[in-house]
Amino acid sequence: MFLIDTSGSMYGPDRLDLLKQSLKLLVNKLRPVDKVSIVTYAGKAGVALEPTSGRNKAKILAAIDKFEAGGSTAGGEGLKLAYKLAESSQINGGINRILLATDGDFNVGINSTEELKAFVTAEKEKGITLSTLGFGDDNLNDAMMVQIADAGNGNYSYIDSLKEAQKVLQQEMSATLVTVAKDAKAQIEFNPQQVLEYRQIGYEKRQLKQEDFNNDKVDAGDIGAGKKVTILYELTLANGKPSIDPLRYQVNKTTVPITSKSDEIAFLKLRWKAPQDKKSKLVSLPIKKKALVSSFEQAGIETRFIAAVAAYGQKLRHNPELSQTSYQQIISWANHAKGKDPQGYRSEFVQLVKKTATLEDKKK
Repeated sequence: MFLIDTSGSMYGPDRLDLLKQSLKLLVNKLRPVDKVSIVTYAGKAGVALEPTSGRNKAKILAAIDKFEAGGSTAGGEGLKLAYKLAESSQINGGINRILLATDGDFNVGINSTEELKAFVTAEKEKGITLSTLGFGDDNLNDAMMVQIADAGNGNYSYIDSLKEAQKVLQQEMSATLVTVAKDAKAQIEFNPQQVLEYRQIGYEKRQLKQEDFNNDKVDAGDIGAGKKVTILYELTLANGKPSIDPLRYQVNKTTVPITSKSDEIAFLKLRWKAPQDKKSKLVSLPIKKKALVSSFEQAGIETRFIAAVAAYGQKLRHNPELSQTSYQQIISWANHAKGKDPQGYRSEFVQLVKKTATLEDKKK
């Protein structure tokens, strides 16, 4: 189900024009067994295409070509109509997903994020999921689109070019449409004999309470086919210098007696549900101290490149932890960890950091 924002705010080459080109890429990947419906909304919502087989690509493409921008944004009405149509053509045991393409500017009807999340969550229980595609920049409400995609067991992607559309809607189509693990949670406990302190980098808004890990009723993240999730921690190891002074009345954790687990640096637990299940599965494993490497250069290519991306994100947010790290250092880390880069995404990241460094130099 394509749910398309055709309001006035979507006018322009980087919005509705790009959206139409992007959807055409996805249509070209459809199979005869697939069905596509299209709902559009501006001042009001309407059905632009009744459920149509992927075999009839010409009909689907013709419907997309008719999109024109204009009017207010009745996004809530569009959502209701899209779910109603999706339910009427639902495939039992299949992938029933709504792709909402918008700049997120809902200004008629249901428009608060909490109301939208509640509505999408209720519909998710009927077996219809929701993913969101963001377009434009000056009034982009990506925070709302991330949250309702999470509520709908889907994912959010920002489309700023046809190249990015190819990545999301062609090369990663299975990850965009197919969920392989829902309500995925990770819990890590560091061994106080080996780790004095730690700092989680990123995913601050996705943290759960400790007691929520075993509670299958608590909603968590979903993972698409072929996707991977990386969580980074910065550690101060035993015998290192902690960044904060020890508390006066707290037992010194380094005095914990040596046990049979002294060769472990951490203990990791993962919990997730299969797409159709309501009960989660649990896998746990210790992370041995021997997994550590003695220098950044000895770390694997993936780890070093991910560290460069994380450092760039923190530096953009003016994190004081990165005050001594320059953009040139980040560029060097990424350049030496590009590895195989068939689509050129890692090279594109390096160019992005270089542009940022140039802009920062002009401010000085």
